[in-house]
Amino acid sequence: MLCATFHRPDGTAPDPTAYTALLTALTPVVQALPPDTALADLTPALRYFARDAGHLAALLRVRALARYGADCTIGVAENPMLARMAARRAAPGRTLLVPADPDAVKEFLADQPATALDGIGPATARTLGTYGLGTVGRIAAAPLPALQRILGAKAGRDVYERAHGIDRTPVRPGATAPSLAAERPFDRDEIDPARHRRALLSLTEELGARLRDRGEACRTLSLTVRCADRTALTRTRTLAEPTAHSADLTATAYAVYGALGLQRARVRGISMRAEGLIPAERAAHQLSFDPGDEKSRRIEAVADRIRAKFGPDAIRRGTLAA
Repeated sequence: MLCATFHRPDGTAPDPTAYTALLTALTPVVQALPPDTALADLTPALRYFARDAGHLAALLRVRALARYGADCTIGVAENPMLARMAARRAAPGRTLLVPADPDAVKEFLADQPATALDGIGPATARTLGTYGLGTVGRIAAAPLPALQRILGAKAGRDVYERAHGIDRTPVRPGATAPSLAAERPFDRDEIDPARHRRALLSLTEELGARLRDRGEACRTLSLTVRCADRTALTRTRTLAEPTAHSADLTATAYAVYGALGLQRARVRGISMRAEGLIPAERAAHQLSFDPGDEKSRRIEAVADRIRAKFGPDAIRRGTLAA
């Protein structure tokens, strides 16, 4: 398995269709992980090209740089989880290969924090930490029955297997992306809050339209502000209800931005991700007696039909037209 994260020198991510095309030239078994990562099963490519995974990773890097001016950080391992972990641990612009040898896998996992494993979030990590299981190596050394008493039967077994480098998840070509992302870089370091909010409005309008076009709604919204000193501030907020309504997304984005308390910060770019996607028909909407909300949703539906017929730029908010 190969996991590649693509990035340009200016910090922006290449178009997802571009980097997935690079990988599908090597193997048809490719799963996009937006906004900047893709996972590929190299099994057919190894036979076809008669090269090992290291050579194919080098070929991918050369093609990405030549075609799109983008570098990539690559992880190679025997299963998707290990490949993603290797890509996260690799130095920028480098390839980290985890051999299939069990001892090598054990050494690679041993000192990594519990949260590096799939399925372990902050809450589960805190629970494990209270029992002294703060690293993957310690989790792997714990007996399975002990983990099942701490986390439950199924979750305990899943964590036990992952701590031993076992992942049975297949690569799913064409799988629905678990999130949608968009970004607005500034031409220069921007300190004007009005321009920041204009970028936020543009992002939520774009994400809302894309969600509605796909027939999906999102549960959470994640905002990342990249500053001139190369630091990045990321905040995530769960929505009151899953939605694709642009006005709701905008209100949430403004609230998250306001909570950051930026005081004339020099902002280089703002990105936003809609996460926790579900089919729109499964998203319950609380009935409202506000006529303004109903009117906004009707106008939005009409605007979507106009864009579908005449293109995405056929109609837009006046504040974004300039």
